[in-house]
Parts: sequence; C-alpha cells; structure tokens
Amino acid sequence: MTDITLLDGGMGQELVHRAGDRPTPLWSTQVMVDHPGLVAEIHRDFTAAGATIATTNTYAIHHDRLAGTEMEGQFEQLHGLAIAEVKRAGAARIGGSIGPLGASYRADVMPDHDASVALFSEVAKHIGPHVDLIQCETVVSVAHTHAIIEGAKVAGKPIWVAFSVDDTDGTKLRSGEPLADAVAAAHDAAVVMVNCSTPEVILAALDVLATSGKPYGAYANGFEKISDGFLGDKPTVDALTMRRDFTPEMYADYAMRWVDHGATIIGGCCEVSPAHISEIANRLRAAGHSIV
Repeated sequence: MTDITLLDGGMGQELVHRAGDRPTPLWSTQVMVDHPGLVAEIHRDFTAAGATIATTNTYAIHHDRLAGTEMEGQFEQLHGLAIAEVKRAGAARIGGSIGPLGASYRADVMPDHDASVALFSEVAKHIGPHVDLIQCETVVSVAHTHAIIEGAKVAGKPIWVAFSVDDTDGTKLRSGEPLADAVAAAHDAAVVMVNCSTPEVILAALDVLATSGKPYGAYANGFEKISDGFLGDKPTVDALTMRRDFTPEMYADYAMRWVDHGATIIGGCCEVSPAHISEIANRLRAAGHSIV
C-alpha cells in the first residue's frame, strides 16, 4: 500500500495533564525545569505508540515568550534541556520544532520580516545540529511563511512547514489569506502540512497542499475552537477546551480519511495523546500501510 510517516502528538497538553500544574504562559517550557524527565517519558510513550518522529519540546522557546517571566534569559539553557530530553528518549528521527513568534494563531503580533528571520534563525542554529529535520509549526500567514522558512534554512536540514487554517474554512490561513498563497511561498520546504486546526477542515486544506507537488500531511488538534480568551497577550491553555467527542477512535477515523486523500505524513497536535497515535498506527497496519 503506502508508506506513512507517523508523527507524535501534542506534547504541551500531555505535559499539562501529567504534571497536574496550573498552566502558565510558558506552556510546556517551565515543566522541563519543574519536572525533569517528564518530556523524555512522553517522547518514549509516543514512540512506543508507533510514532516514527519525535518532535522537540522547543515550540514555545522564544525570547518574547520568556520575557517578563522567571525564565527570561534562559533561552539557550531551555533549548539544551529540550534537546537532552528528546535524545534521552531514543527516537529514531527527531523533528526540531519552531513555533510562532509572539503568540500562536495571531498573524498580527509577528515582528517585521528581518527581525523575524533573525529570531527564527537563532532557534534553528540551536536545534539544527541535533535534529533530522526542522518543523515550522502553526504558520498562520504568508509573511510568516516567508520568514520562518528563510530563518530555518540556516540549520541545513529539510524543512517541513505546517500551516494552521481557519476553523471553518480549510482553504484559508488564520490570517484570512488563501492557504494556496502560503503553499506557493513555501517553495523551499520539503514537505507541506496543516496542523493545529480542527479535524473537520483538514480535507479541504489537503486539496490545496496537494497542488504543491510535495509530500503532504496533517496533524489536527482536539480543541472545541480557538477561543477569544486565547488570543490575548501571554495566553494560557486553560482558555481552551478539549472536545468531548475527541476519542482515539474518532481521531483515527479522520486520520484514515486523510491518508485516503493522499496524505503520507500523519500525526497529532494539541490534545492528541499516545492512545490516539496508537489507534492510528493500528489502523494503518490493518489497512496494509507501512509506517516509516
């Protein structure tokens, strides 16, 4: 049948659930200090579930996220902790995550192009030597696409870019711009994906990704919606609510539709647990696909 790359799931939410700590604007960053080894444990659980790529816990390690917190000035140390945790887990392949500047889902808070490229490059330089590919995650505008890919190039590794799309229209970025425009801007990416979006809009997004001629895929989230309370300054994840119907079986149903639609990279974002990934792995094998 088809060779499918199975990504892992949502590290940040899994950390919140397991640590039991009240969420802070630092998301999963503080947990590496307060609960050393927990990130590696989750990496191992996703790998045991069938994931073939472990995504570094570096999504939120940006200077602007750390500013004004007790973690300010620990940019390099935190990247070092995240790399150590993923290496401790022994994954076959490592994807180096670079998240958005300013805040997730908001195109309006990203710095200008040159400043953004410099900040993305700084992350890429730190994680590049330790990973097999760079995952540019939750890309929400055409300007974001240009800046993060340019910044990621300094790592000298394949670039996988994942766009986050509107919760009601998978053909539009969260900025309101056409997804097709961002896909066209991602000419230097090796892979194009859609991530951290509701499962219902993924098929429409895949139709757009397919026009790129590149391998494409998806990893959705399990939130009811991206609430207004999450779009302010330094939001916390308790402003978001997990869907009541978000079972491993339900998510695997969606994932298999994406595979039938030509996606060859599948995984999960926020609220996707090792149980969800395990169910997808079982379904893929039962359908005759190879997980690579």
